[in-house]
Amino acid sequence: MKKIIGLFLVLTCMYTSSCIEQEFPLFEDSLIEWDATVMNSPALGKDYPILIRVPRPTFALSTSDPLITRRTGSVSLRVNFVSPQKESEESFTYRVIAEETTAVEGVHYNFAGQAVIPANSSFADVQVQILDPGAGAGPVDLVLELIGNGTVKASERYKRVGIRISQQ
Repeated sequence: MKKIIGLFLVLTCMYTSSCIEQEFPLFEDSLIEWDATVMNSPALGKDYPILIRVPRPTFALSTSDPLITRRTGSVSLRVNFVSPQKESEESFTYRVIAEETTAVEGVHYNFAGQAVIPANSSFADVQVQILDPGAGAGPVDLVLELIGNGTVKASERYKRVGIRISQQ
């Protein structure tokens, strides 16, 4: 009988203590992040990855992915919208980090600097046009950073991504 009463008391304590109301903070910000930065490890000494292969959305780079070279044409980088989807489109900006970049705009690459997350969507695709200036001595790097807009902020952890363009 003592065992039954003891078991009853234990179960009663577990039941009553599990019903304590807890308030968890809701995430209400709207953030953007580079999908390739989320999916790949940072380069040595950097807080962002340097992509040497053409990225695929929601996948880490693989040795079976094609290399990024001066003949690649364009690279599509997915931007994740970390927020409930909105009924209207959200435009945002991104820029080149000059002190980290060795590639030259108009020689090695072109890009728009602005993109749009369509209404009722969680993604945007940023196109970086890779130009072919002819064979060069070594690879060049392009480092991009998300800026956001007044209501959408760039994720501090995933706001940068690098692209290494082989010149061979």
